[in-house]
Amino acid sequence: MSAIDRLLAIMAKLRDPNGGCPWDLEQDFASIAPYTLEEAYEVDDAIRRGDMQGLRGELGDLLLQVVFHARMAEEAGHFRFDDVVAAICDKLVRRHPHVFGEAEIRTAEEQTRSWEAIKAAEREEAGAHEHPLDAVPLALPALARAAKLQRRAAREGLGAALPEPADEKLDAFALGEQLFALVALANREGLDPEQALRDANARFLARARVGKSGA
Repeated sequence: MSAIDRLLAIMAKLRDPNGGCPWDLEQDFASIAPYTLEEAYEVDDAIRRGDMQGLRGELGDLLLQVVFHARMAEEAGHFRFDDVVAAICDKLVRRHPHVFGEAEIRTAEEQTRSWEAIKAAEREEAGAHEHPLDAVPLALPALARAAKLQRRAAREGLGAALPEPADEKLDAFALGEQLFALVALANREGLDPEQALRDANARFLARARVGKSGA
């Protein structure tokens, strides 16, 4: 039995109504989702600290989340773990035509543009006529979502909807200090900085939609 087959068998046993774990049996997609996010952050933390032994453990915890969700999906008749693996394999091959096909891509920047173009073609083929910024996950933390929305807006020619940045030059230290000071200001005024930025993201997205429709 391979290591992944053993993990799948353990997860199936934990979810077995006859002799499984009561806690595991009570869970559903919504109750497990916060743990999935937490484990992803712990992977990031181990990488930032350069803790390779810790990273090994955190990656295992994150893999468990994938297996847990896949097991619940299989029980409900939606899909199986093998379907998850097959889907990502197909996606990787499809989005790397320069590796698995005849396309020529020489730089990482060219690959990024190619990846986005293939994604757009896939959405079009599926009949999904969504705004290009709709693909930025709403569940991201507000700051991470703001950064991703702005980067994608710039790529999509929606820069007119972006606020004008100050002319001053910032390094990472100065930027961090300014962000930290803004949080302190929010606390002093009794405001939730996360919610404030979520609201700003929503307003930006509304402006970008108008800009795209008028283009």
